Amino acid sequence: MTMDWTRLFRHLFSTRGKLARAFPVEALDAIERAVTESELLHSGEIRFAIEAALEPSDIWAGTSPRARALQVFAALGVWDTEANNGTLIYVLLADRDVEIVADRGCNGRVSPAEWAAVCNTMEEMFRSGQYERGAVEGVHEAGRLLARHYPPLPSGRDEDELPNRPAVL
Repeated sequence: MTMDWTRLFRHLFSTRGKLARAFPVEALDAIERAVTESELLHSGEIRFAIEAALEPSDIWAGTSPRARALQVFAALGVWDTEANNGTLIYVLLADRDVEIVADRGCNGRVSPAEWAAVCNTMEEMFRSGQYERGAVEGVHEAGRLLARHYPPLPSGRDEDELPNRPAVL
């Protein structure tokens, strides 16, 4: 295995300060509002997580953004929803990579290509520095996909099983 030195340096210099500039409190508030609004239209659960960079040991080991997203999915308990319809939107800032991990209840309902389209939209906006707009649009697009398969409960009582506030890792 060869070391990707460019990626290592990109992660070393992607600090919490850069994350705070890309996603200031106002952006985190907007993402939280978007998750809350989205969840009114479906009975799924969306969890948003942002990480500045991976540890050097993870880069050395070749940890991909997807592998890290799977770890975060488990660590944040996104899998622990009653209908198995939790969805993680994970942003790895140093790589400007977005990964969506959906629980087993979504498998076969929302295609990998549909999730990839959401990720691509967000990544495109991130490349142009539109972090808040890209994140909010991604949440709304993911919500539209979930709404097709998980409409609001007829009783109107849908317990919020996961926090709507973005997790800053």
